Amino acid sequence: MSGEEAEERAARLFSGRVEFLLSAPELKFLPEPTVPEIAFAGRSNVGKSSLLNALTGRRAIARTSVTPGRTQELNFFEVGEPTLFRLVDMPGYGFAKAPVKVVEHWKQLVRTYLKGRQVLQRTLVLVDSRHGLKDVDREMMTMLDETAVGYRIVLTKADKIKASELAKTTDAVAAEARKHPAAFPTLHVTSSEKGMGIAELRAAVLEDARV
Repeated sequence: MSGEEAEERAARLFSGRVEFLLSAPELKFLPEPTVPEIAFAGRSNVGKSSLLNALTGRRAIARTSVTPGRTQELNFFEVGEPTLFRLVDMPGYGFAKAPVKVVEHWKQLVRTYLKGRQVLQRTLVLVDSRHGLKDVDREMMTMLDETAVGYRIVLTKADKIKASELAKTTDAVAAEARKHPAAFPTLHVTSSEKGMGIAELRAAVLEDARV
């Protein structure tokens, strides 16, 4: 299948059924591991909800589960009829004002999910193009390296900076990614607002989900 054909198939699939399934505040609430899962991770305000909405062609699919108290939960969305795979919206990290207990709970929930979820096929680590990698991103990447979960780095908000600055950020992040054993060497550069890189990322998600 050519790249264009893969993008068309992905667009058709995402234009069909995409539904919020549940939020899991603890591992015991995870859905049955019956289909592949693709997880989305990133710092708070990196544009994760916007990217999920752009990928699925919905205006607010990633916000249907966002109510007070749910920000530290794993949110699951089903794709396809019948369900072919799930998207997992992980809680944003890097929230400086969060209590220590909240941060530790988040780390434990995420680490255990990443390490023990057999149906997890890939994690997408979202990085703001305007800022590049932060220490909290590196911490997530190291965690993924240690749990042997392959991940793609996705630069978000690429429309918010000049092309020359974007190129510098892309080169710097790519160079650092090559030092991480579980990271894909190729980055995805995206803009949810402008649609940049969305079709390619959709096709990559389908490839990773192996559907």
